[in-house]
Amino acid sequence: MKLNYLIISFFVLLIGCKTQKEEPKTQHAEYPISGVSFSGVQINDNFWLPKIETNRTATIPASFEKCEETGRLENFLIAGGKMEGTVRGDMPFDDTDVYKIIEGAAYSMTTIPDPKLDAYVDSLIEIIAIGQEEDGYLTTWKTIDPTHSPAEWCPPGERWEGLAWSHELYNAGHMFEAAAAHYIATGKTNFLDIATKNADLLVKVFGANENNQVPGHQIVETGLIKLFLITDKKEYLDLARHFLDTRGDSTKRELWGRYNQDHKPVTEQDEAVGHAVRAAYMYAGMTDIAALYNDTAYKSAVNKIWDNVVTKKMYITGGIGAKHDGEAFGENYELPNLTAYNETCAAIANVYWNYRMFLLYGDSKYIDVLERSLYNGVISGVALNGKEFFYPNPLSCDMHYHFNREHLERQTWFDCSCCPTNLCRFMPSVPGYIYAQKDDNLYINLFVQSSTELEIKGNTVKVAQETKYPWEGDVRISVSPEKKSAFSVKVRIPGWSVNTAVPGDLYSYNEIIDAKPTLTVNNENVDYKIENGYAVFTREWNSGDTIELLLPMNVRKVRANNLVEDDRGKVALERGPIVYCVEEVDNPKIESIAISENTRFSTGYRSDLLAGVEVIKASGSVNNEIFTAIPYYVWNNRGANKMNVWLSENY
Repeated sequence: MKLNYLIISFFVLLIGCKTQKEEPKTQHAEYPISGVSFSGVQINDNFWLPKIETNRTATIPASFEKCEETGRLENFLIAGGKMEGTVRGDMPFDDTDVYKIIEGAAYSMTTIPDPKLDAYVDSLIEIIAIGQEEDGYLTTWKTIDPTHSPAEWCPPGERWEGLAWSHELYNAGHMFEAAAAHYIATGKTNFLDIATKNADLLVKVFGANENNQVPGHQIVETGLIKLFLITDKKEYLDLARHFLDTRGDSTKRELWGRYNQDHKPVTEQDEAVGHAVRAAYMYAGMTDIAALYNDTAYKSAVNKIWDNVVTKKMYITGGIGAKHDGEAFGENYELPNLTAYNETCAAIANVYWNYRMFLLYGDSKYIDVLERSLYNGVISGVALNGKEFFYPNPLSCDMHYHFNREHLERQTWFDCSCCPTNLCRFMPSVPGYIYAQKDDNLYINLFVQSSTELEIKGNTVKVAQETKYPWEGDVRISVSPEKKSAFSVKVRIPGWSVNTAVPGDLYSYNEIIDAKPTLTVNNENVDYKIENGYAVFTREWNSGDTIELLLPMNVRKVRANNLVEDDRGKVALERGPIVYCVEEVDNPKIESIAISENTRFSTGYRSDLLAGVEVIKASGSVNNEIFTAIPYYVWNNRGANKMNVWLSENY
């Protein structure tokens, strides 16, 4: 990282400052199922590990540099009186970019210790502390000059004025999330102290119905809950619920409408509407409340909203948010391709929400949606070099519609850079979605070459996977308890492997294939049952026992529900969890590509192409032309060119 003179000065001064360090507490496990933390999972595959390493060595440093170049760090110093000047940057939530990168850096340091990065992060935390007011308030643009807003659409005002747009509580939420991650990763309380001081202020201002305003952009709810799980301060949990309970309640305040999901009480909502990122963050918070309070009204609401998203408003890539106008969900079945928004942040939020739904219900359908978003809608947002990004992720490019914030190419930064910094914090957390546990049940959710250790009935159990997923469907799972013991291993059977493209009928396969997943234990066929999409093996396990899963990796033609106007008469291609597309760079006659009943597909791994991908070759199609399809997530890495996910069907 290149540090400018100002930051070098503070860096040199502050790396010598001591920060309190203590052992992290054990977080509460209020969900029925507990995920195995990313910090306890070691991955060593050729798919995710290089991406996580690129995030560590390229995305995080480049994003820190951008924060320095654009004055995001100077804002804290100006707010704290250590510098003179006006607000730097263009957005009222620029503070959050610093928080999110610190969160990603903390995750990264957990798996790969980096003393230099650790010291740099500590220096940033000291700079953040300078910007915090005495009573805990921390939103730099309002501290610097509340009479002037950095963005035209955000009205100026004193503290807590104009919460629909001010992003004060959004800033707090991301700070809480980052501080919790930093504390859990490092055991240091320097950032946690800043966060709890701010959270205590929020409790004074908004707690006990003192102020019935709610966040304009949700995320403070999940942030407060993470602080609660660390500190046991129930007032944080109560405040998170207060913000949700008060939302949409016209008896307490003037409502802001559907854009902010503020049109009716959250427990009465049954359709995903408005700004997609705000919505999915809110649904994640609602799921937290449903679990932590065992609240039936909240459970009913998140179930209905989830059904609406998955059966009517989700793209085949797992992306959500159809409209550029308002970065919002469209109407039911409104899923355009060329003008699809599919904000990268929204796909990440979709992962966060679906993982919580799994922890609450233990059904594999939530991991099916998570996996679809993860392998397609999330990682499409970052270039292979880790330094260029998509904000929206369309499913078609005609080289005329400038979809990426007025550009056709990936960009190194945006005036609103929520997506690059969200990727910073998300990528290192991927190992945490692989394994989970409930009592004496071990869940294998994602198929990633990895290993972990966990305690089952007081016995240490080592678990490891060997696989080349997602390119190959062979998965070998070794289960090695320290002492012979009986427990259950639940292996997810992906919906796509049993002829179910997605839960519901929004997308379906053109044809049913006979190939099914096969499972053996120690190379022998054994009896098992299927529960909630998991193959359940309950037996006495010995060290070195193995489960072998073989998933069919056929190329599948996918059809959308006929109510999706843009996809009528078209099909898309999938193989395993990967959605494919065609690019003009591979197919000069891209406009003429069509698929017929005579189209035949072959696949092959190309180590020399796009950092290594499985490519689909089609032959026997219309006009007997051959075309090549690549994974959607790598498109636009060879320059801007035409692209389509949905291909004409000509039978």
